[in-house]
Amino acid sequence: MATEFNMGSFFARWLFAIALVFGTYNPSDYSYVSWVMAQSADFGPVMALIGIVLLIGWVVFLRATILSLGVLGIVLGGALFACIIWWFVDLGLLSLDATGALAWVVLLILSFILATGMSWSHIRRRLTGQFDVDEKDG
Repeated sequence: MATEFNMGSFFARWLFAIALVFGTYNPSDYSYVSWVMAQSADFGPVMALIGIVLLIGWVVFLRATILSLGVLGIVLGGALFACIIWWFVDLGLLSLDATGALAWVVLLILSFILATGMSWSHIRRRLTGQFDVDEKDG
């Protein structure tokens, strides 16, 4: 029995993508990359375990995104959001000099693209009525 896909399903996937992206790296000092790069950090089993868990998350999200959107879909999504950022810069809502703010926006967009990739088969099925071959129950 297939579960119903809705906005809550998408937002749950987006929250996981946000946790993955911002947990891996963000401009603050609260990320895995900052933790590993800190001079006081001793690489040990906890740091390795968290790194492996993050790597597994990235593999799952990237594989699903590449399979569902394809390279062209990812490039088009990136181009769409790049134009939106350009528009915000043109309107004065975002400054290219504010690299920290720009990094947060780009990371948020990356999480949105990953969540869309995780959800695309469901979205396409609702829009077109077509199933992907690998999601049809036998």
